[in-house]
Amino acid sequence: MRIANVTIPTEKRVIISLQYVYGIGPTRSALVCQKAKIKESLRVKDLTPEQEDKIREIAGEFLLESDLRREVGQSIKRLQDIGSYRGFRHRRRLPVRGQRTKTNARTRKGKKTGPIANKKKVTK
Repeated sequence: MRIANVTIPTEKRVIISLQYVYGIGPTRSALVCQKAKIKESLRVKDLTPEQEDKIREIAGEFLLESDLRREVGQSIKRLQDIGSYRGFRHRRRLPVRGQRTKTNARTRKGKKTGPIANKKKVTK
């Protein structure tokens, strides 16, 4: 089954499979199942074509995949263009939401670079 050009796994439960689509998390997945009147415990392979169409229709009401990625990218670009502090942090690839950077923040800052302290060279 495909939703927003993403093939979702057929062996998993519907509520879990829907989360493979960018823009659908646990809460929104539960909401889609509730609106479509589908049990969350049902597997994707057991859905009828009518149920699949209903899920696609309800999920289509939300901003998903490439459209959502584009909007997020534009929001970050806007912050950078207006010169805000958050935009500056994005540009520098530093944590944006006030986290400490003296220690930690390795995910955002990247791997530590630079030489390790030199060993003494043995002279003969």
